[in-house]
Amino acid sequence: MSFSLEHFDLEAFVRATLAEDLGPSGRDVTSESVIPAEARFSGVMDSRDAIVVAGLPIAEAFFRHLDPDVEIELLSKDGETVGKGTDLMRLTGKARAMLTAERSALNTVQHLSGIATMTQSYVKAIAGTGCTLLDTRKTIPGLRVLEKYAVRMGGGQNHRMGLWDAAMIKDNHVAVAGGVAEAVMRARDAGVAQIILEVDRIEQIEPGLAAGATHLLLDNMGPDMLREAVALVAGRVPTESSGGVTLETIRARAETGVTYISVGRLTQSAPAADIGLDFGRV
Repeated sequence: MSFSLEHFDLEAFVRATLAEDLGPSGRDVTSESVIPAEARFSGVMDSRDAIVVAGLPIAEAFFRHLDPDVEIELLSKDGETVGKGTDLMRLTGKARAMLTAERSALNTVQHLSGIATMTQSYVKAIAGTGCTLLDTRKTIPGLRVLEKYAVRMGGGQNHRMGLWDAAMIKDNHVAVAGGVAEAVMRARDAGVAQIILEVDRIEQIEPGLAAGATHLLLDNMGPDMLREAVALVAGRVPTESSGGVTLETIRARAETGVTYISVGRLTQSAPAADIGLDFGRV
């Protein structure tokens, strides 16, 4: 298996997740007491609803960590849209190992596929507008790289990965700095290349651009104000709509001409996909 993501240690993630489940004793007391050590299982992971798949290679890593000899056949791939009842993975191996890894593997695929599936629904809602869907930093601590990967599998793009790869000047920064222009100039003078400025009023736009903002986040603006803001910016920098975006309201915002729309609920509120894993003795 070959799977890697920048800034993500798959083996460390698998170890930590299993350690959390196995606890201080490092034991799966149910499987150890009920399942014979020599027993072997065969199983199939399948979708119970139509979904966008994400996380199968990570699920595979859980099973291989506990049984290096497990036989695994991936029947789908991340980023693929599948229908209800689609088989995603077939595996055969040591029964105890498979049962111990089952919950961690399923939790991961269900969560990431849920994000990918929701993301695809938002992407479809703005199709043809020329607008691009972005995620946010509203992620579960420790899972950001995986959740943002799932967004990409659903057809969205990633915003900042963290606090380190771009400046995002928000209202609290502006309040402390003493104004939009002052905040932007401080970031510019510090040598920050990408300066995202959040504005919620039209009159903040020109001072921000004059000071050196490279991207404008138009916060909590309705379609009419967004159109006015986009016309004023006139393509000088990318524009982004954010704040309270729903599946019902996103297209109206996209049709205003903004470059991007960011949606926090993609990673913050996506429901888990309904995916099952059934085992039988070999």
